[in-house]
Amino acid sequence: MDNPFDLSGKVALVTGANTGIGQAIAVALAAAGADVACAGRTPAADTAAQIAALGRSSALIAADLSSIEPVDRVVQETHDKLGGLDILVNNAGIIRRADSVDFTEADWDAVVDTNLKSVFFLCQAAGRHMIAQGAGKIINIASMLTFQGGIRVPSYTASKSGIGGLTKLLANEWSAKGVNVNAIAPGYIATNNTAALQADESRNRQIMERIPAGRWGKPSDLGGAAVFLASGASDYVDGHIMAVDGGWLAR
Repeated sequence: MDNPFDLSGKVALVTGANTGIGQAIAVALAAAGADVACAGRTPAADTAAQIAALGRSSALIAADLSSIEPVDRVVQETHDKLGGLDILVNNAGIIRRADSVDFTEADWDAVVDTNLKSVFFLCQAAGRHMIAQGAGKIINIASMLTFQGGIRVPSYTASKSGIGGLTKLLANEWSAKGVNVNAIAPGYIATNNTAALQADESRNRQIMERIPAGRWGKPSDLGGAAVFLASGASDYVDGHIMAVDGGWLAR
């Protein structure tokens, strides 16, 4: 029986793959057999080394996704360097924190442009290619704040709520064309983006008390979900937002 999770012969593009969640997903896809292009502002040399150790190929693509300027180039470079594009993981993102009464337009635009605008146009560029070949997998990285409001992160909450809606819209348009569009909503994962929360003794305690699993998540906890959504095992999964949260939303 064929392994439905096997990604041999597939090419994945992962944004923000230099560390944290993006790195863990890139390595998990490589472990399942995919070659991986890593795109972002910071070179993902360590990720590339881990991919090579798994016997897979990688490509490092320099791209500042705070604007849509590099989007078409990123997709084309992936195709040119690795021979195709079958899987897109939109992981790159930023966060800015301040009380809503003090939140600046600059912080709003920076987050929404990176977390939502660039994601849509990367989906568009990859989607054109995938629709033409009749198959593809797109995985957007959502958040607990796709479902909840959060505090002091208005542009982040807006962007991740937008990711949920965008994922469903694209699934509605592209599922019949062979392109599955889904999202992963990480719970509280120990990364650079959550360093401020981990360092805040009171907030960290409140978070831990709410997680049924009793711990912060690790980036590697997201690897299995990513492989599932990138593989043939999820061919009839469309427009779904998969929470990988240690039970946070069940509480």
